[in-house]
Amino acid sequence: MSVASVPASVPASGSSFARLRAEEYGYLDRKGHVYLDHTGAGLPAESQLTAHAARITGDCFGNPHSENPTAAASDRLVAETRAAVLRHLNADPEEYAAVFTANASGACRVVGEAYRFGRGSRLVLPLDNHNSVNGLREFARAKGARTVYVPFDGPELRISEEALLRSLSPRSRRRPGLLAYPAQSNFTGVQHPLEWIAAAQQRGYDVLLDAAAYLPSNALDLSRVRPDFVTVSWYKVFGYPTGIGCLVARRGALAGLRRPWFSGGTIQVVSAQGEWHRMTDDETAFEDGTLNFLSIPDVATGLAHVRGIGIDAIHEHVMGLTAGLLEGLRALRHGNGAPMVRLYGPETTERRGGSVTLNVLAPDGAVVDERIVSRESSARGISLRTGCFCNPGAGEGAFGIPRRLLAGAVRRTTGTIDDYLSRLGLPSGGAVRVSLGLSSNQADVDAFLGFLADSYRDRRVGDEQLSPRLRC
Repeated sequence: MSVASVPASVPASGSSFARLRAEEYGYLDRKGHVYLDHTGAGLPAESQLTAHAARITGDCFGNPHSENPTAAASDRLVAETRAAVLRHLNADPEEYAAVFTANASGACRVVGEAYRFGRGSRLVLPLDNHNSVNGLREFARAKGARTVYVPFDGPELRISEEALLRSLSPRSRRRPGLLAYPAQSNFTGVQHPLEWIAAAQQRGYDVLLDAAAYLPSNALDLSRVRPDFVTVSWYKVFGYPTGIGCLVARRGALAGLRRPWFSGGTIQVVSAQGEWHRMTDDETAFEDGTLNFLSIPDVATGLAHVRGIGIDAIHEHVMGLTAGLLEGLRALRHGNGAPMVRLYGPETTERRGGSVTLNVLAPDGAVVDERIVSRESSARGISLRTGCFCNPGAGEGAFGIPRRLLAGAVRRTTGTIDDYLSRLGLPSGGAVRVSLGLSSNQADVDAFLGFLADSYRDRRVGDEQLSPRLRC
C-alpha cells in the first residue's frame, strides 16, 4: 500500500465534527474519558490505526540501508512521507528538507549540537520557550556564545517585540546568531508573531521556530514565512505514531551545520584505520542509525487525515471551543462574588491557541494546590496537565518570580521541591493546563467547567493530603 493512497477523512463542516467524534474517536465516550491534554499529545483516529495494521500486514518491509526488495519498499514509503510533510507545510522541496527525528526535542538537539556557535555569536531566547529549546543554551555556552533572554511584556505574557528586536541588534558579522522561539506557547497558548522570522533574518540571524504546539490546529506556510529550522512532534498533531518528529530545515541552513559525530546511515564513506569520513550530502546526514521505517509512513496517514478534515476547519473548531471555555472560566464565581480561577495569558481568543492555563482559587483568593486538582480531576475521568509544563520562563513570568531571586541564594536551596517553593514564596508548584484539539467537543468543556463548580465553589483551602510534587 502506498501511503499516498490512504483515503482522506470526511470533510469537516458544522455537524461533521460530531460525526468525526463518534466514528473516529468514539473510544473516548465508550470509556468515559474527558481528554483535555491535546498540547501534551493529540489522539489517533481509529482509521489511522486501521491503516497502520493494513500496511504492515499487507507487505514486507526491511531495513532501508540496503538495495533489496524489502529495503526498497521501506525506502519508497519513507520518501513519500518526506514529500507529504513538505506538502503539508507548503515547503518547496528544492529549498527545504525533512529530517526525521524522535520528536521536536530531538530536532532541537540536531540543530544545537551542530550549530556554529562561537565567541562573538549570540543565542536569543524569549522567556516563553519549552525546555527543549532552552537547552540550546548549553551548546551555545560550551562554545563560548552568549545567551540573551527576552522578557515578557504585560499581563497576557506576550514577549516584548521592542526588546526582542533590541536583542537581535548587536551581533558580530563574523559569527552566526540564532533566534529560537515557539510559534505558540505550550504554557499560555500565546501565538508569537511569525513576522519575527524575517526581522531576525534581516539582521543576520538564523531562526529556529518551535512549531510543536502550533501545528495541531494551525497552518504553517513555508512559502510565506521561511524559518531556517522548524521543529515538530507529529504525535502532538494527530496522536499516532509516537516517537516520530521532524526537523524541517532550509537546505542551505543544513549545509551550514557541523555535526560533532557520525553514525550508521549518516556517511557516504568512512575509514576506521585512516580515521576519516565523509557525510552524506543530503538530509540523511542528520538521521542517526536506522529510521523507524515501520512507523514513519503513519505520519503520511495522519497528514491525510488532517487534510481530509481541513486544517482551517480544525482551527475554527478548536478556537470556538476555546472561546466558550474562556467565557465559562471567567463566569465561575464563589458565593461571595470572588473569582474561582486565575487565568494566565490571554483571556480572549485573539492571537492565541487552544491551551488555557489557570489556578483554582478559594473564596479568600488562596490558590488551591494543583496537585489536589490533578488528583480530583483524575477521579472524575478528566485528563489534564498540571505543573509548569517544561516551560520555566513562562512559569516564572506567570507567578511573578523576580530574576534576582532565581539567580541568588535560592538556587542553592537543598531539601525537597516544597522547600524550594517556600524559598520562592509560592503557594504551589505550578498551574492547571487544559488544552483542546481536533477530537474535543462541547461536552468536554462542559464537563471541566462542571467539575470546577461542583468541586471548588465556596471550598476553602484545607489540609488535604497531597501527592508527591509533580515535575515541571
